[in-house]
Amino acid sequence: MAWHTLSALEQLDAVDADPEGRTFLLFKHSTRCSISKAALGRLQRSWQDGDGEVFLLDLLRHRDVSNAIADRYGVRHASPQVLVVRGGRCLWSASHLAITYPSCLEALRQ
Repeated sequence: MAWHTLSALEQLDAVDADPEGRTFLLFKHSTRCSISKAALGRLQRSWQDGDGEVFLLDLLRHRDVSNAIADRYGVRHASPQVLVVRGGRCLWSASHLAITYPSCLEALRQ
């Protein structure tokens, strides 16, 4: 699974303003949480090149970006949490054990 590190608000702005109108998966990860590590591991084991673009946020190091995601997309913070976004809108989100490869892939293909 190839992902981009999400660490700055400018990156979030670029995702929202993507000129190609692409859909992105944002994974909010807590490095101190075993459930978060398990959810990330499940995605990493299954993800294939071409499934979609993924941004990984270490929410402990970048709390400002995590808070901006909650505010911007109107989704209550959770950890772990995935959001599928396009054009500045959250199309789908899931947290904890609801984060599965099939559900993320289906949401990206909406």
